Amino acid sequence: MHVAESVEYQAIAAWYGERVARRSGVRLIAHIDEGLAILDALGASLPARRAFCLHPLVQADADLAVHGPRLAELSTDVTVVMLAFEYRHIANATLSTRAIAGACEIPLSPLAEVNLMLVADKVQNRKDFLAHHRGTHPRSDELERYFALWLERLEISEARYLALSSTRR
Repeated sequence: MHVAESVEYQAIAAWYGERVARRSGVRLIAHIDEGLAILDALGASLPARRAFCLHPLVQADADLAVHGPRLAELSTDVTVVMLAFEYRHIANATLSTRAIAGACEIPLSPLAEVNLMLVADKVQNRKDFLAHHRGTHPRSDELERYFALWLERLEISEARYLALSSTRR
């Protein structure tokens, strides 16, 4: 099965529709598509790619409140749901608003697939930050440091970042 045919991709595509990010004007689904391309390049499993599609529907508390009651419609695979919730747990532990002294303070998952999802997310988010927000966002310096610390923690060198950020589907 191609991930775009999965119930999880269809759910996020329907939720996002034609909406765009407020500041950049980029379609919200582009984050998923670019993340999936990165996950493909990293050799991530199909369950990890499906969980990446699902994660925006459960990551924030408000989204979980909306989508949690219908989780059985959003995925029929317990592994995919588990990966999405582990992603939520790890990603929410270190949001950009949390002060971080060093990369070692960022927890990683004991699950390699979740850490690959984090790589895809942070590479894609940094790419968007550099293209649309660097120097103009009120927290630009903080965000630049935040992404640098995440990539350090995930052991993604600048060269590897550049290769992954240019990956296309």
